[in-house]
Amino acid sequence: MTDHTPNTAERSGLAAAEIARTLGPGLVSVEAELLLKASSDWSRMSPILREKVPAGRYLPDAVVRPTTADEVAQVLRIAYEHDVPVTPRGSGTGNYGQATPFDGGLVLDLRGLDTIRVNDSGTVTAGAGAKISAIDVAARAAGRDIWIYPSTKGTTIGGFVGGGSAGTGTIEHGSTSDGFVLSLTVAPMDGSGTTFTVTGPDVMPYVHVYGVTGVIVELEIATDPARDWVAVYAAFADWASLTGVHRSLLDLPVLPRLASADPPALVPSLPATVPLDPERYSLRVIAEASTVAEVEARIVAAGGAVVASLADYAETDKLSSMSYNHPVYHLQQAHPERTWFHMETGGRAHWEREDEVRAVYDGDVHLHLELMGTAPLAMVVADYVSEAEALAGIERLEALGLGVHSPHQWYVDRHVDLARETARTTDPKGLLNPGKLVDAPPVDTRVNIGVR
Repeated sequence: MTDHTPNTAERSGLAAAEIARTLGPGLVSVEAELLLKASSDWSRMSPILREKVPAGRYLPDAVVRPTTADEVAQVLRIAYEHDVPVTPRGSGTGNYGQATPFDGGLVLDLRGLDTIRVNDSGTVTAGAGAKISAIDVAARAAGRDIWIYPSTKGTTIGGFVGGGSAGTGTIEHGSTSDGFVLSLTVAPMDGSGTTFTVTGPDVMPYVHVYGVTGVIVELEIATDPARDWVAVYAAFADWASLTGVHRSLLDLPVLPRLASADPPALVPSLPATVPLDPERYSLRVIAEASTVAEVEARIVAAGGAVVASLADYAETDKLSSMSYNHPVYHLQQAHPERTWFHMETGGRAHWEREDEVRAVYDGDVHLHLELMGTAPLAMVVADYVSEAEALAGIERLEALGLGVHSPHQWYVDRHVDLARETARTTDPKGLLNPGKLVDAPPVDTRVNIGVR
């Protein structure tokens, strides 16, 4: 009779049973529909990732839904003892397959950790599963603005810090690595069943590393005194006029919270609350109220038209929802008969050498612009031919002086050495989010575009 070594599914079953006995049966689910939902994110935006990580190819053996930091720590302790992989997850709004459970095991759904507290100092402390939309409501009620939030405002704060980097507020405040995160409470995957808190620069091994160094359970984030923000819509006849105003916004006395721009090809699919002319270039700005008159004057002086200036704060959220890669998504939805992909790029060539940038790829190529702290970021949108052709554009874009990040891969690509060194202690068995922290990513993703 030979000894049987339990496989991952069997070990996961043992761990799930122990979690249910120890912490309660309501925390664990093996329901097929939930397993499928908890294994997928918005990586389907990438035609490359649709082929590599389609929904249903990589499934967990169980989903665990804790509601406290201590429960998270105990789940990790039990999983560690059974050698079971654990993939942490928030709302699943990531775009790169970061929460795909490549080795099965447990998916840790953190949305139950949704506490929110505005501190006397004005900072906000929140559970990792708290939605940023709810954090923003609480902060605004206390007279504060959170520094940065993503274009998908229903994202959890843990997911944003663990997997995101920039968004509304980035023009002034940079990325999630630039002081936004003041402290983190983390549950390690080391068998201890404990948590620990890091502050200041010690948060870096846990920011934008997809949970491979430990599971974030609570965060403290930076805020500013709340400002009055206005959603400004403008239209232009040509790219040069639009970009002239776009780049001028960096010298306003109060920087905008967001400044997005699109060519006519992207405009008709945008879900704007005001009429947008499909034959004109669109500029959309979240401007501080005292600067609106100046912004409008610059638009008119450049030959543009002010379409609307809306002071309702809810309107700034609607404008924000058309930023970053969202125009790409809306274009894909509006034209399912075509396969579009995008490449994330940053640099002044988008303002100054637009025709050369568009010539990097064949066919129809469009640029969606965002304003960063010193230069624009752009989603270069083109017809998809093949992975090889899409990635070949990286070198051609770099030759124009642009920084490039590929949204077509799931590997940790920031603080990689720091993450690897930290994980030796916090995840010695390599059980956290397997497949995301690798020694040599097969695709060079040219990281940190647009980050100061």
